[in-house]
Amino acid sequence: MKFKPSAITLALSLALFPAPQQAVEITKIELPDMGDSSGALITPAEEKEFGEAFFRSLHSQISINQDAEIQHYIQTIGEKLVANSDAPSNPFHFFVVLEDDINAFAGPGGYIGVNSGLILITEAESELASVMAHEIAHVTQRHLYRAYEASSRLSIPTAAASLAAILLGTQSPALGQAAIVAIQAGSVQFQIDFTRENEAEADRVGMQTLAASQYDPRSMPTFFERLQQSSRYYGQNIPEFLRTHPVTASRISDTRGRAETYPYKQYPDSLGYQLAKAKIRVLTGKDNADTLKYFQSRSIQGTTEQRTVARYGLGLSELNMQKYNEAEAIFEQLIKEYPNQPQYITALARTALESKNYTVALARYKKLTEQFPNNEAIKLEYVTSLLKAGKPELARKTLLSLKPKTQQQPIYSQLLAQVYSDLNHPAESHRYLAEYYYATGQTKDAILQIKLAQKSKGLNFQLSAILNERLSFFLNQEEEARLNR
Repeated sequence: MKFKPSAITLALSLALFPAPQQAVEITKIELPDMGDSSGALITPAEEKEFGEAFFRSLHSQISINQDAEIQHYIQTIGEKLVANSDAPSNPFHFFVVLEDDINAFAGPGGYIGVNSGLILITEAESELASVMAHEIAHVTQRHLYRAYEASSRLSIPTAAASLAAILLGTQSPALGQAAIVAIQAGSVQFQIDFTRENEAEADRVGMQTLAASQYDPRSMPTFFERLQQSSRYYGQNIPEFLRTHPVTASRISDTRGRAETYPYKQYPDSLGYQLAKAKIRVLTGKDNADTLKYFQSRSIQGTTEQRTVARYGLGLSELNMQKYNEAEAIFEQLIKEYPNQPQYITALARTALESKNYTVALARYKKLTEQFPNNEAIKLEYVTSLLKAGKPELARKTLLSLKPKTQQQPIYSQLLAQVYSDLNHPAESHRYLAEYYYATGQTKDAILQIKLAQKSKGLNFQLSAILNERLSFFLNQEEEARLNR
């Protein structure tokens, strides 16, 4: 049985574009339980394991955003949508993929990724929210698992690798095809097909979530329409997403008809959305000079807020080019005008950190943690400043105080490994570096780090037992991966 690229791509992209439907009433649709066998197909524990394995596979092949501030933003908007979805207690993990391609996807375990390219082409926060709400609906309606049922004999690591390969096909066709061929070599057959009914249901439910979360339902057809108009300029290089999910006039009309059933009102963007876009543009820019010119031109036009955001982007560009004095001057002026905007204060602290003025950086970050005590992104940057300033024990205590969801991020284990290295605890340092490597799909390196930890002097019984258990687990994971190659 051969893989069909179009069907494979459909599997994880979970098309943003719904099939034609009649306009629906504003009243929330209560979807009946049709005896979904997916509930028996995979247990909650397996679903969690499946999602984590999928996320690790992605880390090993594509560039996942590690910037704490951007992660904080995308997670915040995602959680707001989930809270107003039909499954608010479901676990979700949102992240940004640093790729120019226009794409968004939902994976197992509630892992939802949005490409930086898609974020940058949105013109309103509600457009970004409409994409995420659609993907959330695919998860809450368990479309992935219904489709996955036909392939239920696959092991979780193999299925996760297959799904990662499917996603890679939308990012880099050559890389994705190579991964798929490798899976086929292991005599694995894996194919998922989603129905028009799945897409219509996800769009319907997603629009309800969008409206309940105080985002503009009309943003969905507006975004589709702009994608349709822009697609004509791609020529032969049209993105995979648009090839597999063409935007037709009838689909735009259908979503617009549903959106018009909601009362009209204004939905202003949050400043956080605009600032996140500016930072993503700097992080993903291919030419520093071009990015600088982009913000320079916009800093003298548009509304006051647009000019302010452009100045922030200008400061980030200067910082990215290591022009510390210029960046510092911009951020200091922004703080004078907006003393309670965390992004501006954080950028000023980061300027001191990157210019190696660690004493000033530490003082600024400490003040930030006091001013914004619940901001986990700031705390992660504070830990970095503590390590640079030679205060590993305080860095350790700060890390251990972070929320469980933050501790699940790979950067947490990476920072903790550095903490224990600075505290001269090599066994613990190797242990957490192993966890970082495993979380980012590098199991062989994780095994090496555990073995190095086991060679450290003065191991107590508890740590020795932990290392033995983790080594056994990593070796089993690597052996299973080898057998499926």
